[in-house]
Amino acid sequence: MSFATERATRVAELDEWLAELVADAEGVALVAVGSLGRRDLTPGGDLDLVLLHEGRADIAELAEKIWYPVWDRGLQLDHSVRTVAEARAVAGEDLKALMGLLHGRCVAGDRRLAEDVRSKVLADWRASARTRLPELREMTAERWERLGELAFLLEGDVKDAKGGLRDVHVMQAVVATWAVPEPSSRVRAAYDTLLDIRHALHKRTGRSADRLLLQEQDGVAEELGLADGIALLGAVAEAARTISYAADTVWRNVERFCAPPARAERTPIADGLVEYQGEVVLARGANLADPSMPLRAAAASANAGLPLAPATLDQLAKSFTALPVPWPESARTALVSLLGAGPAAIPVWEGLDQVGLVVRMIPDWTRVRNRPQRNAVHKWTVDRHLMEAAAGVAARIRDSSRPDLLLVGAFLHDIGKDGSGRDHSIAGAEHTRVIAAYLGFPKEDVEVLEAVVLHHLLLPDTATRRDLDDPRTIETVAEAVGTPLVLELLHALAAADAGATGPAAWGSWKARLIDELVRRTGAALRGDEPPRTPAPTSAQLALARHDGVAVRVSSSAVRGTWARHTGGSLSITVVAWDRPGLLWQAAGVLALHRLVLRTARTFSHGDVGGGNAVIEFTAQPEFGSPPEPASIEADLRRALAGRLDVADRLERRAKAVRTRPGVPVAPPRVTFVEEASSTATVVEVRAHDRPGLLWRIGRVLGDCGLHIRAAKIDTLGSEAVDVFYVVGHDGGPVTDDVLRGEIEEDILSALG
Repeated sequence: MSFATERATRVAELDEWLAELVADAEGVALVAVGSLGRRDLTPGGDLDLVLLHEGRADIAELAEKIWYPVWDRGLQLDHSVRTVAEARAVAGEDLKALMGLLHGRCVAGDRRLAEDVRSKVLADWRASARTRLPELREMTAERWERLGELAFLLEGDVKDAKGGLRDVHVMQAVVATWAVPEPSSRVRAAYDTLLDIRHALHKRTGRSADRLLLQEQDGVAEELGLADGIALLGAVAEAARTISYAADTVWRNVERFCAPPARAERTPIADGLVEYQGEVVLARGANLADPSMPLRAAAASANAGLPLAPATLDQLAKSFTALPVPWPESARTALVSLLGAGPAAIPVWEGLDQVGLVVRMIPDWTRVRNRPQRNAVHKWTVDRHLMEAAAGVAARIRDSSRPDLLLVGAFLHDIGKDGSGRDHSIAGAEHTRVIAAYLGFPKEDVEVLEAVVLHHLLLPDTATRRDLDDPRTIETVAEAVGTPLVLELLHALAAADAGATGPAAWGSWKARLIDELVRRTGAALRGDEPPRTPAPTSAQLALARHDGVAVRVSSSAVRGTWARHTGGSLSITVVAWDRPGLLWQAAGVLALHRLVLRTARTFSHGDVGGGNAVIEFTAQPEFGSPPEPASIEADLRRALAGRLDVADRLERRAKAVRTRPGVPVAPPRVTFVEEASSTATVVEVRAHDRPGLLWRIGRVLGDCGLHIRAAKIDTLGSEAVDVFYVVGHDGGPVTDDVLRGEIEEDILSALG
């Protein structure tokens, strides 16, 4: 039995039972509103009932005879008792009550009474539409702001988030004013999809729940006959984007409806296209036989900052004929122009997608269309992320020697996230080779685009996980990019990709590291002399002559406002008598002071003279202003003297971090990165982030007799990638396979 049949059967049974409760009562009508009134009641949905009457003195007793059996049956009930005048007055003040009564359904009793209320409420709603629709718009916007956009949420509310079921109810209420036309059949189909998902969620959990939690997704997918939670999120994204796009169109029409009357004129904006009432429409005599017309219309629309009219989109889809392969220059130019419009291109692209034009023009787009990225770092589905990245690089095209390749490279950089399980950079480069030729780019440009997609993570990964002062790092990057053009494009794409990922993927510290990597790689490509191995600064050398432990925190900011001045980065210099494990002990103390470490570099006594060692950290406070150097120094003295139990305090902090049950956490992984350095062994540890992670790993490395020359820490959301440049007692790389195995085993054991 389908879910739709289950709902219909249950509604029919409830209707019959409720009618028996009203029995022979005269002068009353029992009206179902909400999901029961719409006949789409899901297993966990509540009954929303209104008892209408004409002034019966015993109405309270009659109501109890209805409500109590409902409660006794264990059903959730939202109820009210109203006269016609009272119902009309409540609807005039409460928009939620109004929307319920607009589509209320008489279950039992005097149908004339129910129809009287509905007709009067509807007449009032239409008469006051120009003043009340803005109120409904404001209420809807507040809900969207609070709950987010369902299509792009990992755990969205399928009822109330933007693009959810509630938006269709609101659209139906707006349609009832005659201000806007009825939504397309695509919206009804999307609504049915989300309703089935809500039904499966209620059935699976046994309770009224509208938020699709991560731990429920595979089970709900099973109820629906879908492969897994990823497929479920894809179905949610497709349905929610359809509803969201329709809702935006409805509110745009409402704005026009509520505005003062104005003379409608047609203003040409491109060949075959005009602006009419704030939208782009086809001009009379537009050449619909031109297969590049949808792209030209979209480019003109985005660059004018106007939406394509829904009727125009439908007409373009209906008349579209396949583009020749390779694309003609006019189509490729139109695509580049569309992408170059920046953020304005995104809603226009959504419009093309809604009518099926995107996958008809670029068949490979099906690989990523509505594909979710099931982690907390990524904000968007893969296809939306690609458009957001292209919109991000659009701001940099004036500085690019090849803006067309920059825009298309951003547009395709994650095309390899196709669910195949392969490395998406490698798969993406293969897809890009085909797509770029399909789009009509010459062979040399295809090779550049292929390289950009293959290496789109090279700069951020290298900058945050490799030692830029190690000559091998720069050599590796220069060999990979090959030409200054590819380096330039990758540099621009790195920031746009991170910006389109989410706030956790970017920061000023990462930007500075990438800038420095690009500067050094550019010099290597030009054949300039590589930078010298870093040495301690004069200030650090002076501090190294300090007798005992010393800590200095460098920032150009005034306390309390430092992040605004520095971009959130601190330089912390620690000096102490050189001893094994000094780096990880200092890292543990800094973690106790709620400092998130980004990099660490050591200068031993051979570099600074005497018996002291200098460690330079870069860090960020978890929140607020940085701690006082004196308090860090005092705790470091205690830790080095064995009077501070760093392990116990870090463990207590880790236990205090709130985690949500059911959220999967991947096991830690240890990798020895071969050929990343000729002077040290590079150990990469990927693990779930928690306080003092660097301290835990560093302690293991110290116990294994290794010296940490440098460390780099990169955190994306809740996942950390910590990289350590280590050397053995002899000052060289670790080559003993047995020792390497012990290092890996001990790190995994320490991380649990």
